[in-house]
Amino acid sequence: MTTSKEAQQRSNIHHGDIVKIELKKDQRSGKLTEGKVKDILTNSSFHPHGIKVRLEDGSVGRVQQIVS
Repeated sequence: MTTSKEAQQRSNIHHGDIVKIELKKDQRSGKLTEGKVKDILTNSSFHPHGIKVRLEDGSVGRVQQIVS
């Protein structure tokens, strides 16, 4: 599992990766949702809060950890 610093770089995230994201509604609680990356929504190569992705189940959030 990688740290959140690596989750800030778009080049470290690929379609099909298993990641843990923070949903907008869970920002204050720190709850993470795990799933497989379907789409990468952030266009820039770096984002300080994590790269925004859409999971296969439709959830959208910022990557906090890369599982595989």
